[in-house]
Amino acid sequence: MLSTPLFYVLDLAGVGVFAVSGALAAGRKRLDLFGVYVLAVVTAIGGGTLRDLLLNRRVFWVDDSAYLVVIFAAATATVALARWGTPPPRMLRFADALGLGLFAVSGAIAAEMEGVAPLLVVIMGTMTGTFGGLIRDVLTTEIPLILRPGRLYATAAALGPALYLLLKAVGAPSNVAVLLGIAATITLRFLAIFRHWRLPVFVVESAPNDDL
Repeated sequence: MLSTPLFYVLDLAGVGVFAVSGALAAGRKRLDLFGVYVLAVVTAIGGGTLRDLLLNRRVFWVDDSAYLVVIFAAATATVALARWGTPPPRMLRFADALGLGLFAVSGAIAAEMEGVAPLLVVIMGTMTGTFGGLIRDVLTTEIPLILRPGRLYATAAALGPALYLLLKAVGAPSNVAVLLGIAATITLRFLAIFRHWRLPVFVVESAPNDDL
């Protein structure tokens, strides 16, 4: 099993990076500081909160204020640094990709600790990585990344936990499996951004005057 300190560091890192992406999304929508912190919070803890509720475990940030401290610090730093210049347009997607990799695998580990089946471990990891961003996009009236046609987003989030489980099954050390799982998710997401990798889009043509 993964060492507790590394799991904790991964969780805090994922929270921090997702808080940055939430703050950047708020800046793109010209929200005030309250809106910045709201988006930072829901982006950072939304997926993990839903995971913990479904697994019937104590919500991870309730007993540890360090998570909220990291969120507010990351959001504040993002606002402060943005005053020195406009962040590059891709910075939001980069921050989101980093958070996706960190949270997908840490979410999978949290589910694994509860003893659920491997398929549910992958699903819970994917949910942890994607649902905070989904809430962020809904609140900012954007089409969620997870629903945009052909985007390798949920697919990338699922790859990390699946690879993590596979590597552990063949005898790889837990820490190695974790790091390679995170790297796999981030790499696939970056390839989707830079190389425009896409999944095939399923299309059913509508017949004329089709009321369905």
